[in-house]
Amino acid sequence: MGKKRAIEDAIRPITTGSTIMVGGFGLVGAPLTLIDALTKHDANELTIISNNLGEAGKGLGELLRQGKVKKAIGSYFTSNREVAEMYHAGKIDVQLLPQGTFSESIRAGGAGIGGYYTPTSVSTELAKGKEIRDIDGRLYCFEPALKADIALIRAHKADELGNLTYYKTARNFNPIMATAADYVIVEVDEIVKTGMLNPEEIVTPHLYVDALIYSEKILTKEGVIIR
Repeated sequence: MGKKRAIEDAIRPITTGSTIMVGGFGLVGAPLTLIDALTKHDANELTIISNNLGEAGKGLGELLRQGKVKKAIGSYFTSNREVAEMYHAGKIDVQLLPQGTFSESIRAGGAGIGGYYTPTSVSTELAKGKEIRDIDGRLYCFEPALKADIALIRAHKADELGNLTYYKTARNFNPIMATAADYVIVEVDEIVKTGMLNPEEIVTPHLYVDALIYSEKILTKEGVIIR
């Protein structure tokens, strides 16, 4: 069926030392089935580009506990206090970016832009070591684009070609991450025949998608449950 894959085949390109973008805000919109598969996959020393590292022992938080994460690049690590504990223990490197900067850096990576200037973070610790330029009397900090070897994203529906739609706020960082990685694996609730999706609802075109898997875990108010 088009780009549908067994999960073991889908994640095979992930190797030790890979840089991986992972969608989601907290656990919302996170590809929980793919993350779970990654915890069982033989790949370590990973650089994870994600808004946060899940919660303690949940989502990317489980990957963190396993010691598979070498570096985390994101904005909101306070949702999992174990990130700070491991950082202070010297077990993980952390690069903190303001959330708008984080999002724009991924968008720039997907658009083929090497970087951009932003006033955000000027005169703060986050701007240390970065180029500062005066533009029309205002100081701007240069931020390089973010790209990854792999992106793990969560969508709602896909057709057999790999065109994607998203569900409400679960959309979050997923669409831009799909544009900024060399290999994109997508976890979806449903795969329909090509032509069944309303073209006006398609957010991510199939050209960005390399593999599709069915989601086996969903997030509810009570927590994560298995289908």
